[in-house]
Amino acid sequence: MSEVLLYALVALFGVFISGIAQVLLKKSANKQYDSAIHEYLNPLVIVGYALFFAATLLSTYAYKVIPLSMGPILDATGYIYVTIFGITIFHEKFNRKKVLALALIILGIAIYALGV
Repeated sequence: MSEVLLYALVALFGVFISGIAQVLLKKSANKQYDSAIHEYLNPLVIVGYALFFAATLLSTYAYKVIPLSMGPILDATGYIYVTIFGITIFHEKFNRKKVLALALIILGIAIYALGV
C-alpha cells in the first residue's frame, strides 16, 4: 500500500468521524434542556466536539503526505456520510435535488480519482 493511499485513508477516517460528530450535535440540538449551561455541557456536545478535535488532528496528520489538492476531494466525502446518516438516523427525505447534488459530488470525486 502506497504511503499516499494510507494517509488518504487516515483523512477519510477523519471526515467520517466528523460526520459522526455532526450527528451527535444535531441529536443534542433536537432535545430540550432546562438551562443554557446544560445545552452546551452535556455528553452529546462534549463527545461531538472531542470528535471534531480528533478529526482535525487526523486531517493535519494526513496532510503531512497527501497533496494539498487532494484534501477538498476527500473532505467532499463528508457530504455522502452526512446524507446517509440523515436518511438512516433522522429519517430525512431524499428528493431529486439531493440525489442530483450527491451524484455531482460523487462524479467529481470519481473524476479526480481517475485523473480525467
